[in-house]
Amino acid sequence: MSRVKCSDEDYIDFLIATPRAASCREAARSGPDRPAPAAHDAYTRLLHRLEPDPETPWAEVEPLLRKDDGVLVLDDSTLDKLYARKIEPVHRHWSGKHRKVVRGVNLISLVWSDGDRVIPVDYRLYDAPDDGLTKNDHFAAMVAGASRRGFRPRAVLFDGWYSSLANLKQVRGLGWTFLTQLKSNRRLDVDRAGYRPVSQLAIGDGGLVVHMEGFGPLRVFKAASRDGDVEYWATNDLGMDELGRQMLAE
Repeated sequence: MSRVKCSDEDYIDFLIATPRAASCREAARSGPDRPAPAAHDAYTRLLHRLEPDPETPWAEVEPLLRKDDGVLVLDDSTLDKLYARKIEPVHRHWSGKHRKVVRGVNLISLVWSDGDRVIPVDYRLYDAPDDGLTKNDHFAAMVAGASRRGFRPRAVLFDGWYSSLANLKQVRGLGWTFLTQLKSNRRLDVDRAGYRPVSQLAIGDGGLVVHMEGFGPLRVFKAASRDGDVEYWATNDLGMDELGRQMLAE
């Protein structure tokens, strides 16, 4: 049996040091001078041996944060792989970079922030064609995991993709505050006047308390985005004001 010539720490050190190129060939080329250095195939075999495990980074970052302070932010991003045909988790995803659906790897991340520091605490690879798990399944798993780990965040922040009833109820059920965005056609009720799209409601500067069917009361806000579009925000903290929303949104 041949000796393993590189470890996960070797590759992590390389990733920290490299400004751009993160290929196995580059890792082998830039490795330290030593007898019988690791070839690029050694790094390839290493990556095939290592299964993604969110517990590994969590063990590193847990001492760096306060679980009873800060916010939790959940979002996903797509690493485009436009020409890949043999990388297993590559599927078609929406890319904010390209402003369209592209081929790539979709990573769903949960991070903790105190306003200055941003520390990743959990992640999932979105691979629904193979494992059958939706983004909302991953949301539920990571929020439940954060609760088991003892987090007591000031708020949980996520975009409108994750604003399903089940997700909102889960966060509320933990006794946590959420702030999320709503699509303009999300139907809400004011003073039992009937459910209408949020875009048709008269929302003042301080927000508006509404009723969401199947959930209950929410406070919604109307704000202009950086590109001039209108955004609709919602929270289960009925006492939140516009300043509080802005602080969390930033």
